[in-house]
Amino acid sequence: YHVRTFAERDMQPSHVKHQTAPLARAIAERALALKVDGVPQDVWDYLKLCLADAVGIAFASRHYDFAAKSLQSLDVLGSKGSASIIRQAGTVALRDAALMNGLLIHGLDYDDTHLASVMHCSASALPATLALAEHQQLDGRSLLLATLIAIEIDALLGTQAGGVFQQVGFHPTGVVGIFGATVAAARLLGGDEAALMKSQGVALSLSSGSMAFLDDGSWTKRLHPGWAASSALQAASLGVSGFEGPNEAYGGRFGFYALYAPGTAIETEAISEQLFTEWALRAVAIKPYPICHFNHAPVDAALVLREQYKLSVDEIASITVLLHERQFGVVVDPIESKRAPQGEYDAKFSVPYAVATALTAGRFGLAELEDAARLDSDVLALAQRINCEHDARSRYPDSFSGGVRVLTVDGRVLEHFEEINRGAAGRLLGAEQVYEKFMANCALTISHEQAEALWRSLQQMDELEDVTGLMALLRTETNKAN
Repeated sequence: YHVRTFAERDMQPSHVKHQTAPLARAIAERALALKVDGVPQDVWDYLKLCLADAVGIAFASRHYDFAAKSLQSLDVLGSKGSASIIRQAGTVALRDAALMNGLLIHGLDYDDTHLASVMHCSASALPATLALAEHQQLDGRSLLLATLIAIEIDALLGTQAGGVFQQVGFHPTGVVGIFGATVAAARLLGGDEAALMKSQGVALSLSSGSMAFLDDGSWTKRLHPGWAASSALQAASLGVSGFEGPNEAYGGRFGFYALYAPGTAIETEAISEQLFTEWALRAVAIKPYPICHFNHAPVDAALVLREQYKLSVDEIASITVLLHERQFGVVVDPIESKRAPQGEYDAKFSVPYAVATALTAGRFGLAELEDAARLDSDVLALAQRINCEHDARSRYPDSFSGGVRVLTVDGRVLEHFEEINRGAAGRLLGAEQVYEKFMANCALTISHEQAEALWRSLQQMDELEDVTGLMALLRTETNKAN
């Protein structure tokens, strides 16, 4: 894993291939042309599951300190408006609601991921469209369609970079997420093709998201999707108001890919041809575990070995985690630090901790990130016996493959490899599994009855004449029944 210097980046400019017209124009044209009846039913149904999953995670996030401290920041600057924050009474400015809802959805790193782009698409798309839908009192289908537009754009833009964003130090959700949300917001605001183009150009100057959080487990990654959503509202409102942004946000010497994914060959025609035809949402993975998606397959592999061989920690001499080498910079290196994560958020990005916990506890949920679990001496001791190596069987980035090889004290070598991580395309979580996750997350802050009512409303979103009732359910601040 190597983060390139600026000098190296300058020597490897991005190459945009087959560009016959600005990509921003093609995206604008297709976004304006998409209609509800052009969306396949399976995409529609899965979208509602993804958005329900996102909302459930946001309710769970309200249980944690980072959420309270983030919301306090609104009091510092003051915020008045017409948009709701999940599980918060009253309303605030649209941009603040988008910021906070994105933070709540992504705050536990439990939200869905489009694997090929490494994008947390729902976390940046929904907060922007939700704020506008409430402000404009839109119907549920308009909200769903706008959110789908944002997700599809982001997934395709992110996929083109092939994982390069993280290699050069940028969080894909932060730097890409603004574009889809901007296009969706500009459409909701009534923008024409020119306005949508200009809005994307403005978004280029607002795109941001550093991977520096990996060095100390700090909270800034939690901020990235919400910042993308909030900035998207700003970019869209400027573009629709006639503010002049660059016509081409993506190509050119100072375009998005040249700056954020140097050295990559970008097929702009592939993006425009696949947009709203290939349906990237079908490849969005809903997470079974509240940790970095790179850790999921190794955790599942560890649980399989634990169950199959009735393994106890005392029987284990050493462990090798099997991943693609391009995942190492996020969950493996530096290995000494990853074996002893310094906080709850740091632990989410540690594959040694995740695997050691799975083998010790036989599970991995939110409770396994609490201090008592994270400081467990057996888990930390086992993590010290874990190393990682590249495995050529990995299908990264199409799926986040991974495995575990255990050497026992009596000399046995036990191995299990997951080619497709659970939740990814080919192994998607079903409605019942998403419902169970949703209810468990909501149980941290609201009653079972409230969660049930919210689930029903979310699954019937396409039937809502306006989103007012849904927003009232989202705002509820009543604690769960004891």
